[in-house]
Amino acid sequence: MALPSDVSVASEIIVPASGSTRSSLSASLMQVRAFWTVGAGQGALLAETLAGDGVLVTTLASGISRGTEALVFAGRVPPSQYEAMRAPLMGGAFPFPVKYGYAAVGRRDDGARVFVLHPHQDRFLAPAAMCIAVPDAVPTPRAVLAANMETALNISWDAACLPGERVLVIGAGVVGMLTASLLARIPGTEVTVVDIDPSRAARAAAFGCRFASPAAAPGAQDLVVHASATEAGLRLALDRAGDEARIIEASWYGDQAPGVPLGEAFHARRLRLIASQVGLVSPAMRGRVTHGQRLAIALRLLEDARYDALLASPTRFADLPAAMPGLLADGRGLCAVITYGNDECSD
Repeated sequence: MALPSDVSVASEIIVPASGSTRSSLSASLMQVRAFWTVGAGQGALLAETLAGDGVLVTTLASGISRGTEALVFAGRVPPSQYEAMRAPLMGGAFPFPVKYGYAAVGRRDDGARVFVLHPHQDRFLAPAAMCIAVPDAVPTPRAVLAANMETALNISWDAACLPGERVLVIGAGVVGMLTASLLARIPGTEVTVVDIDPSRAARAAAFGCRFASPAAAPGAQDLVVHASATEAGLRLALDRAGDEARIIEASWYGDQAPGVPLGEAFHARRLRLIASQVGLVSPAMRGRVTHGQRLAIALRLLEDARYDALLASPTRFADLPAAMPGLLADGRGLCAVITYGNDECSD
């Protein structure tokens, strides 16, 4: 598939005092670079020329949402999900070439820091409504967690956790830990995080959660959140759920088809298997909270220094094509932070 026609199209970006932008034909060009997946497991930084209307943002940092971006990078988005999996400001089309991502933090021309659901790119245009202010108390590297925190928030709304419930979160990756941290704030809850990697126990303890290996995971749980994206994790969720428990499936498997044991005692125990997906606001809050308001709440929730423990050491944007395979294969369960050479990631 050829590159989209909007790559390397000449135009000029004129930035008026309001901070919005307009494009017009001119000999002056604003060249930018963006990370594109150009084939299965192959990435490249490609030059583009900005065109269109929107707020001009200079990127400070971006984050990699490992689970989803690994599937995109490998070309494992099933054709039936091409439209559903489109990121708001992505470029190209699935499977390749595609410019994908949704965790960018940057500065507008007026100096304000904003979070935008935009792919990895050094400068970009975005609709004003999608530029969500980053609270002063949230450092730039931590702010890249906002998209994952928004997912965790939506999972928490779907879970409708009650005070005093016994909760199991399976998978101590970024989304799993963020979700566990929110559920642990509910009075009286007993939250246990389950993972095959015992080194993640300290992370769970920092958020007031217990930790267990899969073999030692407690049973008879009132609420189970599955976030490991593995068949074994989903089987464990069904096995450890108590009678009439809710199981929130927060994983997405791409083109894989996990075997789910819906025979055995699934019906006799009246278990409820509930899908959670961030594309729509949870029904519990839909109609009262917009997507932008949900993202703003997620950013406020990041005003907690404990979340820095979920961030990996930074990677330079210039190194991203070579580094991306290793970042996606990193088994530490941390968010990869991409920096753009502006020395502002200590904000």
